[in-house]
Amino acid sequence: MKRRGAGRKVDPAQAKPERVAMELEREIRCGKLRFGSRLQSENELGKRFSVSRATVRKSLEALVEKGLITTKMGIGSFVTFDGQALDSALGWTRALSMRRGDVETRALRIEIIEDADLARALAQKVSRFIAIDRMRVLAGEGRVLSIERSRVPFLPELDETPLKGLTGGSLQATLRDAGLIPDSGEERAAVEFLSAEDAAAMGVAAGAPVLRTTRIVRDDQGRVIEHVVSLLDPKYFALHLEF
Repeated sequence: MKRRGAGRKVDPAQAKPERVAMELEREIRCGKLRFGSRLQSENELGKRFSVSRATVRKSLEALVEKGLITTKMGIGSFVTFDGQALDSALGWTRALSMRRGDVETRALRIEIIEDADLARALAQKVSRFIAIDRMRVLAGEGRVLSIERSRVPFLPELDETPLKGLTGGSLQATLRDAGLIPDSGEERAAVEFLSAEDAAAMGVAAGAPVLRTTRIVRDDQGRVIEHVVSLLDPKYFALHLEF
């Protein structure tokens, strides 16, 4: 008796694109092809792997879908993933800006607001928050990587922050100086489609998909000390789970 599937042939047309994509992905993730590197042309890749340009295109499309590369018509394909993990304990955008020297942080606003809905969601007695909106941008290119909207409960320790601003431009340093030390937290991620306003700020089309994360940080007393919503460019950020 033959086992189910015995003797079934693998379709070469399907195997070739997968083989090329897997090899290029391996080179990207191991760092051989670094962030910003330009891949060989379709013709060059075709010769290297002994496949047709159509096969190469399918392979590149698979890498684009994974957020590993971006393809610019008439220019070529470039690596948009640097193969390194971010320390999520710091927050993705902060970890990225600390590790890379070409990421700038631009402050959009810092002011006191009232948000009763957020206060209820966080089980806060006081509905007053310090709103801190920032943007992370690739220096030189001007490409917006993320928009972050932090909401910090207006605690007595932070009563001068709206006037003095952030310590060294850092919210974490400001919280630390006020004795508000992160002890625990949680973060959720989902896909969101950009509003016209956010799309204009990020320089993309309205309705473009982004990775939306919601992060809540608490101190050792269980008090919420930061709630931040980040809109992340999926070409630079992605979830990676190991099990």
